[in-house]
Amino acid sequence: MYSISVAAELAGISVQTLRLYEQHGLLTPARSPGGTRRYSGDDLAVLQRITALAEEGVNLSAIARILDLEDSNVDLRAHNDRLEQDNDRLELDNGRLEQDNERLRRQN
Repeated sequence: MYSISVAAELAGISVQTLRLYEQHGLLTPARSPGGTRRYSGDDLAVLQRITALAEEGVNLSAIARILDLEDSNVDLRAHNDRLEQDNDRLELDNGRLEQDNERLRRQN
């Protein structure tokens, strides 16, 4: 966990810029019991993404939308992976049932 000044330094931005990003909802660090901001490694990764987009001239509203879409994309990929695993399992089950059905037909 990093303080706001360390996080800003690691990201190469000012503390004020970091606070601005928070105000726009681009980043929400954890808080200590005393209310001090605490930035995680994941927060720093998001901060790097925000900084890269800002350096490309993307405005803060668009950055927020991009981050939301990227998060949604990650969620959709994970969901798709689960569906593919479920489908593979169902195909195996179906194959077994077809074999059982064929065996029963031969017995009758």
